[in-house]
Amino acid sequence: MKRRPLPVAAALAATAALLLTACGSGDDKSSDNDKIAGADQGTKTPKESASPAGAPAGDKPDGVDVSLPEDMDLVFDWDKPKDKNEAAAMEDAANFVRAIYRGVYKRTSKDAGVTAYSTGEGLHYAKTQINSRVDGGWTATGTRRHYQATTRSAPNGSSVEVAFCVDSSKFYGKEVKTEKVLKSKPSIADFDYFKIVMVKFPTGDDLWQASKVFVETKAEKCR
Repeated sequence: MKRRPLPVAAALAATAALLLTACGSGDDKSSDNDKIAGADQGTKTPKESASPAGAPAGDKPDGVDVSLPEDMDLVFDWDKPKDKNEAAAMEDAANFVRAIYRGVYKRTSKDAGVTAYSTGEGLHYAKTQINSRVDGGWTATGTRRHYQATTRSAPNGSSVEVAFCVDSSKFYGKEVKTEKVLKSKPSIADFDYFKIVMVKFPTGDDLWQASKVFVETKAEKCR
């Protein structure tokens, strides 16, 4: 999907506050184990984009780099919806997830992809996920699979809920300094169910941003 470049520093409307629960498995695989509450109220798009050069992974329709290192593989095993808006929202939900782990890899929650693909509570969620890993001194490695995706549009077409399962059984935390991989025994804690509310960027660009994130941990329906 071809899109125009992101406009510069355009303000977005804030969404209502709610509790956000991040993916948490309670084991030693700290790559996806945090719980947070609260939300930010509004944000802006990035003032400049990261360079997309030499990035094999991830779609970068807006010139924003969401590529990841070779040892960090995010697999999106789902079919694109027929509805144009739902397809675009699903694509950018994947970019939102990529942006979070690119922030982990780059050791910053201010990476252009984070502010490009999230707003409000979604931005708060992304920053919290990234900062917890940066503060803990670890990154991630392995394969994280996303599957069984569904989409549901709001009646007015202004938002799309993208829901999907996540399998983190082969995705691990890794200490930055020692490069020690934090593995643990596979369990139900490796499976989570996400619902991300994507909202359309208000300027008419074909860009969708994560505004709310809900996570059901230890999701039996995803195993």
